[in-house]
Amino acid sequence: MASLVNARMFVCRARLLCSAYTAPVRMMSSTSSGEWGSGAGKGGGSGGSIREAGGTFGKMEAAREEEYFRRKNAEQLAEIKKIHEDQISYHEEVIKHHQESIDKIKSHHHYEEDDDKDDKK
Repeated sequence: MASLVNARMFVCRARLLCSAYTAPVRMMSSTSSGEWGSGAGKGGGSGGSIREAGGTFGKMEAAREEEYFRRKNAEQLAEIKKIHEDQISYHEEVIKHHQESIDKIKSHHHYEEDDDKDDKK
């Protein structure tokens, strides 16, 4: 019974962590002129004064932002992968424990059947 409660707590905690780490990451998109950092786009908001000005600094800033979000996304994916690996190993242990219990019950059950056959003789 305690292992079932622990399993439920683990699953709940894992779901909470997954939802926290899978928050959407903003991805950059090119502006209307076709190049990142070439000025403010038509998306309703500006990218800041450097991005609005365009030119080399705007392109550098856009590249830094893109790198940041790619790195953040990779970190989130690595964390999710670790959580899933932990869940798999935990459930493999639970399966092993249950299989041992099943084998124990079956061996006890076979013992009782053998006793019943001996009594009938």
